[in-house]
Amino acid sequence: MPVGNILVADDDAAIRTVLNQALSRAGYTVRLTSNAATLWRWISQGDGDLVITDVVMPDENAFDLLPRIKRVRPELPIVVMSAQNTFMTAIRASERGAYEYLPKPFDLKELIAIVGRALAEPKSRRADGPPEPPGDNIPLVGRSPAMQEIYRVLARLMQTDLTVMIAGESGTGKELVARALHDYGKRRNGPFVPINMAAIPRDLIEAELFGHEKGAFTGAQARSAGRFEQAEGGTLFLDEIGDMPMEAQTRLLRVLQQGEYTTVGGRTAIKTDVRIIAATNKDLRILINQGLFREDLFFRLNVVPIRLPALRERSEDIPDLVRHFFTIVEKEGLPSKRIEPAAYEQLKRYRWPGNVRELENLIRRLAALYPQETISENIIEAELDQPAMALAPVDNGSDESLQGSVERHLSSYFQSFGDGLPPPGLYHRILREVENPLISAALASTRGNQIKAAELLGVNRNTLRKKIRELDIQIIRSAR
Repeated sequence: MPVGNILVADDDAAIRTVLNQALSRAGYTVRLTSNAATLWRWISQGDGDLVITDVVMPDENAFDLLPRIKRVRPELPIVVMSAQNTFMTAIRASERGAYEYLPKPFDLKELIAIVGRALAEPKSRRADGPPEPPGDNIPLVGRSPAMQEIYRVLARLMQTDLTVMIAGESGTGKELVARALHDYGKRRNGPFVPINMAAIPRDLIEAELFGHEKGAFTGAQARSAGRFEQAEGGTLFLDEIGDMPMEAQTRLLRVLQQGEYTTVGGRTAIKTDVRIIAATNKDLRILINQGLFREDLFFRLNVVPIRLPALRERSEDIPDLVRHFFTIVEKEGLPSKRIEPAAYEQLKRYRWPGNVRELENLIRRLAALYPQETISENIIEAELDQPAMALAPVDNGSDESLQGSVERHLSSYFQSFGDGLPPPGLYHRILREVENPLISAALASTRGNQIKAAELLGVNRNTLRKKIRELDIQIIRSAR
């Protein structure tokens, strides 16, 4: 039978009643209060083996109370509940020494299990408090259940060096999560070094990762530090790990096993102290079955797996994300905007193949191109009907698929901006740069048949005709 005195503080009488019944049935003694002052008096008197408290109470915020509790009773486990379900709530709970954070509404069985685990832990382990992390500027947004679970996992991982594998479709925010783990973790004072395996020629990946000596290969005119050396004492983020060639996988496995590496062309082993966070938009188990990814490396990287949901799986977060991105573009000097309520339903119904990144680009485009303060449902409908948002690969005997043509033009254009996004004021030019070759490629693929080209682009025929006139696109019809 469980033994323990649980102190519960919440200004909601219904929640106090539910917790009292559940904890009492589980065998615990329960004391209830609606304010922080009473809770503090009980704790100061040495009462209670565990605390369950809401964040917002009439007389004091629990986040202000927690540091005082930890000073007088560092071993006392505290479970924090909150209806303010943001990433920073989870982080604040963790940084102020809470044992666990639970977003409201919560599962009673889970709460009882957490209470049991907390009371079973040695007191010395409970007293270990994490250091204070930096400020609140964190770009993880969303209050959906899927995101709440991610926040809780991240809060638990902040003060560890565990290797993390982040899986998710392109555009779901894998690098943002990796940066959060670094910026709010104990390695925050070290460097955060990302490397995208898909963006580097395969024969140069080992040199990029481990560095190379002078003369190691043609063009190696001087010694060059690799990403492991650059990330020393910090975090190395291996993005798109599924694109890493087998030879580099073998060398990476040795680093994870032995904590050392050699540069390309070097002979001396170099000790390394970095935290590894990997990410992929591919199913690595399929790659393992195909012989394209080492199974032993997978298990070394997949110590803590995190799966980021696609935006279509958390469409309830879209309003929060829209407001967040509008705030960002306003800070960049673009005018303030809002979206009318009916338009949100369209945004929620859209499939978002580009995920959160696609939504951010849409918001930037709306802020830059439209003078209206309120973005209407019609504008959203027109934007979501843009040809660039309806790409599909084709193979109809043409020299180049439509998707390949678009990717080629986009790649050429965005290279002029390096790794960052283009200035918001240039999005109109971007659209024109993309639309012309896109429509021309579709018409060429269909030999001038506008009906088929419209179907290929995912737009109606009238929209296509309008664009052809606006862009003055010459149609070359097939010979009869």
